[in-house]
Amino acid sequence: MKAIEKRMRVLKKHPSYWISIIFLLLLLLLALFAPLIPIDPNHTDVSNMSSSPNARHIFGTDEIGRDYFIRVIYGGRISLIVGVLAMLASTTIGTIIGLVSGYFGGWIDSLFMRFVDILSSIPWLVLVIVLSVLLKPGLVTIIFVIGCFSWMSIARLIRAETLSIKQRDYVVYAQFIGEKNGKIIRRHIFPAVLSTLIVAATGSISGAIMTESALSFLGIGIQPPVASWGSLLQNAQSSLQQSPHMAILPGLFIIMTVYSFNNLGNFLRDVTMVEE
Repeated sequence: MKAIEKRMRVLKKHPSYWISIIFLLLLLLLALFAPLIPIDPNHTDVSNMSSSPNARHIFGTDEIGRDYFIRVIYGGRISLIVGVLAMLASTTIGTIIGLVSGYFGGWIDSLFMRFVDILSSIPWLVLVIVLSVLLKPGLVTIIFVIGCFSWMSIARLIRAETLSIKQRDYVVYAQFIGEKNGKIIRRHIFPAVLSTLIVAATGSISGAIMTESALSFLGIGIQPPVASWGSLLQNAQSSLQQSPHMAILPGLFIIMTVYSFNNLGNFLRDVTMVEE
């Protein structure tokens, strides 16, 4: 009960957190139950092309008469899938590298950190674009590229936390009595960095969604007929003057989703600080 009261106190102090949480919940529900909506996202109606929002099509239609509301919802599904799966990949790699590097130190730390420095020195978006061009464009490629090349900041963060935590008395005592290093990392180090990792993961999701949108906008991300918010923005370029809603709506969803995930991270950070 005390934990719930603390969370409610944080939400009461920052009403914007409520907006972000409610928006993410609604977006998640729409994404999950999109197949139950009786509208085909690929059904075309040539007699109703590029129409403005109306009673029949609340988001209007696109350039070939497809319902834009369902296209935006299905685009959100793809963007959320990319964001969550890429986040899981990047946080897993970054956490392992950070824990091992920070705990063992020495030449292992130097080797891992120099590798991180090399990857960090390359313009990240350029690296992702090059790899996306070399590999076959698609959902799996996007998740692989973003997840495998966005873990460096998380590794640095977890390493810094590990360096601090391994100096604490209970960790030193565990080493003194001869506990295995793997067990110490699993039972003592990882639980202590978990709160920091959760906050970083929410930021990683928003970063992955932004990257996917940028790649799809450039035409090297999600490929037609599958829709994502980035590909919807790309398609909207040719009809900006006649149908500005085609660019405004997915753009607003990207902005609100990224803002909400960043706000969720701030909420988790504040809750952690209160509980400490």
